[in-house]
Amino acid sequence: MSKKGQHVVPHAGRWSVKKAGSSRATSIHPTQDEAIRAATKIARNQKTGVYIHGTDGRIRERNSFGDDSHPSKG
Repeated sequence: MSKKGQHVVPHAGRWSVKKAGSSRATSIHPTQDEAIRAATKIARNQKTGVYIHGTDGRIRERNSFGDDSHPSKG
């Protein structure tokens, strides 16, 4: 996880929110949707981004809430 911000990643059948570079989860949620809401709240407060990973661990979506010199396509 090298991208700055909050990452929503699979975690033992549930979903966790992790700060980029951290090995520990900030929070763990039963659904990906709940984890996305939690990560979005943190990212808005910190003016960073949210990186949503799929079940395969690959980033499938990115949302930015700060000064973004490289806006996402789409």
